[in-house]
Amino acid sequence: MQHVYIADYIYVNDQFQKDQAMYVADGVIKEIGPKQALAEKYKGISTINWGGKAIVPGTINAHNHSFQSLLRGIAVDRPFLEWRDKALYRYTPLLDEEAIYTGALFAFGEMLKYGATTVSDFFYVHNGGTATDEAVIQAAKDLGIRLVFARTMYDWDGAPINYRETVDEAVERTRALAKKYQGNPMISIQPAPHSPHGASPEMIKAGHRLAQELDTPLHIHVAEEMFEVEETLEKYGLHPVHYLDSLGVVDERMIAIHLVWLDDSEIQLLGQRNASLAYCPSSNMFLSDGVTRIPDLLQAGVRISLGSDGACSNNRISVFEEMRMCSLLQKVTRLDGTCITAKQVYDMGTKVGAELLRLPTGLIKEGLQADFVTLNVNDLSLSPKTELFANMVYSLQPNAIADVVAGGKMIVENGKLLTVSEQTIVQKVDQLFEKWALQNVK
Repeated sequence: MQHVYIADYIYVNDQFQKDQAMYVADGVIKEIGPKQALAEKYKGISTINWGGKAIVPGTINAHNHSFQSLLRGIAVDRPFLEWRDKALYRYTPLLDEEAIYTGALFAFGEMLKYGATTVSDFFYVHNGGTATDEAVIQAAKDLGIRLVFARTMYDWDGAPINYRETVDEAVERTRALAKKYQGNPMISIQPAPHSPHGASPEMIKAGHRLAQELDTPLHIHVAEEMFEVEETLEKYGLHPVHYLDSLGVVDERMIAIHLVWLDDSEIQLLGQRNASLAYCPSSNMFLSDGVTRIPDLLQAGVRISLGSDGACSNNRISVFEEMRMCSLLQKVTRLDGTCITAKQVYDMGTKVGAELLRLPTGLIKEGLQADFVTLNVNDLSLSPKTELFANMVYSLQPNAIADVVAGGKMIVENGKLLTVSEQTIVQKVDQLFEKWALQNVK
């Protein structure tokens, strides 16, 4: 399939360029240039003229838990452990394949409408196999979003049985999925030991060995809550990053999630080891976790991407929102309006996220995957157009997002989901809760 896309602006080479066009074939950006020249060169090719719109890279949601969209609003305004027990643990026994598929449709459909073309879904409700894993993957296929399936490896005996596996089971199942989807341009499987709290030392090391074998990143929650730091200190006599380093897993593969409670030596070590972070500012605020020291981590050389986390701990799942939250939270915490810039947080939500997940996307660039979004430049939230970039980061509202293309395929057109209708998703969620109500879930 081939198309020439024409827009008022295209975000190329770190700037909005006017009156540009883009030629896409077989899901790949082949050429970008002045609209008149490309229209003439590719005369006869299907042309989509997006007057009044700007084409920008699709955002990269570097950390999400899709099933948690089903639990949004259920346990708000609660301390972390009470939130966990009331929402996650209470509903976990009900999460069969149908529920997991519905939750993934819900999460992925919503984030697509808000401009995400890629998501890393950190998934741990395995129910003793891979059927629920496949349900998440099927939802991504049906909608058309690019999926990094961060398959969680979890063996803490205090967690629901639905999450837990032995080390051998976790490795075998994750490896089998990785082999099954090897070469699929839209699906990647990457190991994800849950955390120092939720995964034993043996599980964490096994996950790292598997990441080396598969040549993928390694995802792991680190230092999200103060209780985790205290627990690691009590059990191992080390702060979380130093503990993980003692296991040999702090390296360029590691994508740590959260990194809220770090001391100076941990920050420096992360930079020295070329580790990276998937930062979820709204979730950290919602759960009163604390504030990650983003400027310090950047200065140390840590690469940073942005994630929404699960929708029951945020409760929005927009990476554009996380760009704004990241910047504002750091500025007010440090009392320094210059400590982080719009360009830095925008890159975190696009090209840096793609780099960390090892995906050929995140930029409008020849040779990369055709994952992009259009913005209605006449929307009030983007005016005045003379400050289009700053307004995209700091004032954009979801209604300004018009079209979404992933892998060269139109997924959202003028705000409407094309692959699976929004009405279908809402009906499936409603039916699921009606079923749960009949089972007297309290």
